[in-house]
Amino acid sequence: MGAGHSHHGHGHDHDHHHHHGPRDHGRAFAMGVVLNSVFVVVEATFGFLSGSMALVADAGHNLSDVLSLLIAWGASVAARRPASARFTWGLKSSTILAALANAMLLLLALGAILFETVHRLIWPVEPDGLTMVWVAAIGIAINTGTALMFMAGRKHDLNVRGAFLHMAADALVSAGVVVAGLVVLATGWVLVDPLVSLAIVAVIGWGTWGLLHDSVKLGLNAVPEGIDEGAVRSLLAGLPGVASVHDLHIWPMSTTETALIAHLHMPDGHPGDDFLHHAAHELEHRFGIGHATLQVETGSGGHCGGCA
Repeated sequence: MGAGHSHHGHGHDHDHHHHHGPRDHGRAFAMGVVLNSVFVVVEATFGFLSGSMALVADAGHNLSDVLSLLIAWGASVAARRPASARFTWGLKSSTILAALANAMLLLLALGAILFETVHRLIWPVEPDGLTMVWVAAIGIAINTGTALMFMAGRKHDLNVRGAFLHMAADALVSAGVVVAGLVVLATGWVLVDPLVSLAIVAVIGWGTWGLLHDSVKLGLNAVPEGIDEGAVRSLLAGLPGVASVHDLHIWPMSTTETALIAHLHMPDGHPGDDFLHHAAHELEHRFGIGHATLQVETGSGGHCGGCA
């Protein structure tokens, strides 16, 4: 029996790779929380004062974004804590829980916004178009700036991607509020305000479904996106001296790190540590799998008793 592990800190320039180890986005999270917290108070206040449901809806979503940023930030910090005797992988999987929690938080925000929007469709109130425009314009600037801080990490970390999607969606939503305000100023059509709020719900719902779908899959230990189980099996089966591969398992340790375990039937005998190190390196380089454990079996049966 032998095990090869690869824990290199560097990344490889391939789109399908899962970078190893959570990157520190602490500054981006801190700035995002502060800026959006201040904006939530401003937007909600002027939304109620001006009678704009679109502004109130956007403020409600921004509040959920502040909470989601705090959750994602906390998970990012927890994921960097060292392993312990009880948590032998550390708290890496907290990033998966954070992504799932953020998706659920968005669903709750959607329900609240939708309820109030339907109320305004039945009993419309004329909003202050000018207030809608300038408050939402500030929102565009804040949300776009925050989203840009998470742009670099969004492809490799579902937790960061959740934060990015929250901010990017908010920037688009704020743009919609500006349009609604301009329409109210130009035509006096009050129903445009709750209709824009419905569009906000649709935009948030679309992004939420993707985040919920991906986080549930990771929570169920599905093979991470971008890793082809068949290609991994073929790589291992094609290594010198390997007669067959069985009990292959690939699962996410976090939103950025992937683990693998596999049994290799090698009837000619154990190939030595160099073979294991080479195999682990190939798994990391080609698939971004940074934690590989390989068990070598030399018996004629090619399958160990009691293996999962």
